Amino acid sequence: MLEKTFDPKAAEGRIYAQWEASGVFAPKTEGAEGAYSIVIPPPNVTGSLHIGHALNNTLQDILARYHRMRGKSVLWLPGTDHAGIATQMVVERQLAAAGNVGRRDMGREAFIEKVWEWKAESGGTIVQQLRRLGASCDWSRERFTLDEGLNAAVRKVFVQLHRDGLIYRDKRLVNWDPQFQTAISDLEVEQREVEGAYWHFAYPLADGVTFEYPVAFDDEGKATEFETRDFIVVATTRPETMLGDTGVAVHPDDERYQGLVGKSVILPITGRRIPIVADDYADPTKGSGAVKITPAHDFNDFGVGKRAGFQALNVLDAFARITTADTPDIPAEYDGMDRFAARKAIVARAEEEGWLREIEKTRHVVPHGDRSGVVIEPWLTDQWYVDAHTLAQPALKAVETGDTVFEPKSYEKIYFEWLRNIEPWCISRQLWWGHRIPAWYDADGNIYVAETEAEAVAQAGGKALTQDEDVLDTWFSSALWPFSTMGWPEKTEDLERFYPTSDLVTAADIIFFWVARMMMMGLHFMDEVPFKRVIINGLVRDEKGQKMSKSKGNVIDPLVIIDELGADPLRFTMAILSGTRDIKLSKQRIEGYRNFGTKLWNAARFSEMNEAVRVEGFDPATVEQTINRWVRGELTKAERAVSEAVEGGRFDDAASALYKFVWNVFCDWYLELAKPVFNGADEAAKAETRAMTAWTLDQTLKLLHPVMPFITEELWAELGKDGAPREEATLIGAAWPVLPDSFIDSEAEAEIGWLVDLVGEVRGLRAEMNVPPGAKPPLTFVAPDAVTSDRATRHRDLILTLARVSDVASADAAPAGAVTFVSGGSAAALSLAGIIDLTAEKARLTNQISAFESDIGHVMKKLGNPNFVERAAPAVIDEQRAKLAEAEAGKARLEAALARLADLG
Repeated sequence: MLEKTFDPKAAEGRIYAQWEASGVFAPKTEGAEGAYSIVIPPPNVTGSLHIGHALNNTLQDILARYHRMRGKSVLWLPGTDHAGIATQMVVERQLAAAGNVGRRDMGREAFIEKVWEWKAESGGTIVQQLRRLGASCDWSRERFTLDEGLNAAVRKVFVQLHRDGLIYRDKRLVNWDPQFQTAISDLEVEQREVEGAYWHFAYPLADGVTFEYPVAFDDEGKATEFETRDFIVVATTRPETMLGDTGVAVHPDDERYQGLVGKSVILPITGRRIPIVADDYADPTKGSGAVKITPAHDFNDFGVGKRAGFQALNVLDAFARITTADTPDIPAEYDGMDRFAARKAIVARAEEEGWLREIEKTRHVVPHGDRSGVVIEPWLTDQWYVDAHTLAQPALKAVETGDTVFEPKSYEKIYFEWLRNIEPWCISRQLWWGHRIPAWYDADGNIYVAETEAEAVAQAGGKALTQDEDVLDTWFSSALWPFSTMGWPEKTEDLERFYPTSDLVTAADIIFFWVARMMMMGLHFMDEVPFKRVIINGLVRDEKGQKMSKSKGNVIDPLVIIDELGADPLRFTMAILSGTRDIKLSKQRIEGYRNFGTKLWNAARFSEMNEAVRVEGFDPATVEQTINRWVRGELTKAERAVSEAVEGGRFDDAASALYKFVWNVFCDWYLELAKPVFNGADEAAKAETRAMTAWTLDQTLKLLHPVMPFITEELWAELGKDGAPREEATLIGAAWPVLPDSFIDSEAEAEIGWLVDLVGEVRGLRAEMNVPPGAKPPLTFVAPDAVTSDRATRHRDLILTLARVSDVASADAAPAGAVTFVSGGSAAALSLAGIIDLTAEKARLTNQISAFESDIGHVMKKLGNPNFVERAAPAVIDEQRAKLAEAEAGKARLEAALARLADLG
């Protein structure tokens, strides 16, 4: 006998261990009906399971379990990313906490050894946590982006791309983290809004040049007054960078400055003569319309500088201190000064010398390192780059022609926009933990790129060489993930069977950092796309649509949820909410879907108590009872809906179809309709219904298993102890139910559908009219046709019980004091005279309608306010519109109920 409740704490670990020990996670080697493969987006080795991981890996696991049950050879390949900067930071902090020397004092080899020690002790945390979620990865194939095989693949790719002219060294701007002393990717930059200022500086014009600057305008915007100026005003939020200015830009159509184009200014402090140029980058509507150009310290300025031929002068060193190495005209007093100290000093000097014209306080966005927390500097430095533009062309074409598709398709726009405007990809990082760049230098600075040092020495003719100190961007090795993890560059059986992969499930924010780069590398090295479909999952937010953060205290920890409620409710919630870009999640929603699991468990207990067990040789095609033919058809439709939804990557639709069938059809209606049969005297009907219940429950567990694997596996095992033996010992290894169209019985569907609709109408009326739960008003069919009369007679007992009515009768007209309604095309009446207080009910409904009207007016006032609509976040506006629709529907429903009461007198 089943326990009263399902205990996930006791069951989940035991069940997962059984799955893993059975080898079922590995791909089938024989008898498979095709192949299905998916590679996990490798989480950082430093990571711990967060709610985004829970969503992403739940969706992947649904796909893997579904296709496994469809008989395919399924490879879900797991692994972790070495996470260069994150891992190095963790180990450095540990060393500092233990009072050890820093990594630079320790030396590279000793430090790397410490990182490997940390990885062996703590690097597997997230892998174990994925098991708790139920992830059915083939752990025997687990990879790590720094393992020996992937190291070899990375070196080969680097060398080949270099030979092809697609990897090169160049001096360009990068996001520079002064604390970690490394370039970082855009994804590692966090844009923070901070208090700041625009400092307006007057740069004096050279050679005694003056111009007339407009200071007053008429109503049409035409200048009416001018002042003679011998300076041009520029504004900056980073005064320290002025030391690197090599030009000033104005818009070519800005009449104020057209006479100054080609002239020069004298840069304060340095005395440097810099030209004024016309460039579309300058915006006449912002500030003075003139902008200072610092090519070495601003990404936009770098572009202007290239177009204008300006020199790029580095005035900051790797620690973000002022350096005069490139700029001897900077006074020595600034050399070595911290950037923020230099800012204060320059502003003070500008004020003292009179060229500070204004300080305009503002809030503006400043880039920070997401891990270091320090302000990031655009910095000009020598780095290694990939010619991403060339590699992007086949990747663009592959999506344009449909070789790879995005679900939802709208995300293709992000992919196209990035690839069509792609910049060179900086792939070098000034770290120690990572794939060391396979490039060596001789004493003269000549570069030798090779897979091994021996090959490089041979290229250099035996010269002594020094290897490049830098490592590769973590995303470089991740870009090879779909094929390197399967053994490339060797021609392996896995590559032959599983590449290209079937699906990739990932988040929108790494479409360009990871998805596009995998496409580029896969096509270049494999001549095939790395995956046929990219499924983009949404972003999990809190119940109000706010981004989760520790500072807000609104983070939902999936491990805490699993401890409290089990993995299945979390997984079901992730699936059913997955159809939106912003998933609003609350613990209460997860608790609601725990109740769904409880409902299923109780249904299984009810079935067991009524001796519903599998029967040897039972064939659902032969059932005769109307309710059994009906539930067989409903199950078939549910199977179709779930299969089509999972195949289409619409996990929310799949979960919704499961919820509707399990809760509404099977539990609420079928088992209720089966009760009189179980308690009746017709033994044949009883035996058929018991067998049908057991068979339906088995098929239901199969359909639900990919989404809620633990509770379904436990029920499969427990219910398997009684009745005829099953072919499949475990549910994870069971075959997906594929039911024939002939199982849908239109006659049974029409008859039970009529009964369900009738009972639903009566229940709805009882609720609307506030009929006491214990009251049983009589039900009358008004002038029914023969079909309705037959159905009413046939299902009389069920109507009495399920609708809670005292009688089921027929009459030519509705009785006095009855509320009429239409169900299934037939008129019916529910006699409420003497059961409800008409005056009190009318007053109650009127008050509730007034409350709805008040809500509607309040929301419409908000939505009708242009200021609110312009300033409010889209999620807030959507929430208000949903409130309005809900209130209008509620008002209409109560007005209909009030109209019915009016008919009673």
